[in-house]
Amino acid sequence: MIIPVEHIDDPRIESYRDIRERDLVGRAGCFVAEGRVVIEKLVGAAGCRLDSMLIAAHRVESFADVLAKLDDATPVFVASQAVLDAIAGFALHRGLLAIGRRVDPPTAGQLLEGLPARADILVLSGIANHDNMGGIFRNAAAFGIRAVLLDASCCDPLYRKAIRVSVGATLLVPYARVARGTDVLDMLDRHGFSPIALSPGGDDDLRYLPVAERNAVLLGAEGPGLAPHLLDRARTVRLSMADGFDSLNVATTSGIVLHHLFSVSR
Repeated sequence: MIIPVEHIDDPRIESYRDIRERDLVGRAGCFVAEGRVVIEKLVGAAGCRLDSMLIAAHRVESFADVLAKLDDATPVFVASQAVLDAIAGFALHRGLLAIGRRVDPPTAGQLLEGLPARADILVLSGIANHDNMGGIFRNAAAFGIRAVLLDASCCDPLYRKAIRVSVGATLLVPYARVARGTDVLDMLDRHGFSPIALSPGGDDDLRYLPVAERNAVLLGAEGPGLAPHLLDRARTVRLSMADGFDSLNVATTSGIVLHHLFSVSR
């Protein structure tokens, strides 16, 4: 449903106003998606719903194939580039925004129960940087990770920047929050997952790591890393590096480890 918008104070586009200063994450489950590639993934994402779109008038024709996949009742607001930029609060060169909503997000237990017999997952602890979160999810999608568990201190994968950096992967890879106080390693054990904790001081070299039917890769924040109580109860793994250097960016680390699992298990 195409709806022309001529004024920045139009109340129908309130959700899009000044999005750089106020992200919609946490507001009744809504989030902002930006750009063609991300919005295409949102349209096809099983666990998400597209509530509305805001498009620069000169982009409507080139985006017709995606618009054709929308329900006829979905509002598609169309504005000039100048009005669009004024609404968003910055120059929106991609010319495309959408408001999405997560639908019936699973609990961590429900997510694990629904996985196949052979599955690799990620468990993230203290990942508070949205660039890292987006990069990790992009790697997860690229290497077939079935699910991501987040502890309470992780940032939201549906923050606009995290979605953009992930190239929409945060909309596609299933994830769930682990309730504060949950023994995540006990949960993994109940579901048959072998925990692999990444640490510069890990006991095993990744190159020689045997791959189980179900693997759970644990990653912590840069600097503090994983908590001692997790390292003490999991298989600790390190990446071989040149002398004098012992760590990588956590998103980069995730890509190396997940590629190893993906390659060995195929």
